[in-house]
Amino acid sequence: MTSLKNKKYSVAFTALLLPLILATTGIAIGEEASRDVEIKVQGLACPFCAYGLEKRLKKLEAVESVDVSLKTGDVRVKLKPEKSVTEEQLRQAIQKGGFTAKEIHFGKEETK
Repeated sequence: MTSLKNKKYSVAFTALLLPLILATTGIAIGEEASRDVEIKVQGLACPFCAYGLEKRLKKLEAVESVDVSLKTGDVRVKLKPEKSVTEEQLRQAIQKGGFTAKEIHFGKEETK
């Protein structure tokens, strides 16, 4: 009987602590941990466009680096460790830069 009671407390304790642990590590419940974000951007036409978009995205606190492909319209954003960004934040930054984000895909965290 005591063993069953201890297991119930252990499960309840874990259920209460898990969200706290995930929040302090930057991982939200229901979201995958990601370090790279792939974005399909419409309207990129020249190197100045790419540079302007890169500067705009780097203003976001979570962004470590940005790689823009003019040829394909693909933008790869690498996030800083322990930082996160929302899809809405990315869309707003891209829109403020004068472009349209068509698709945004958060990739899984790379393992070494």
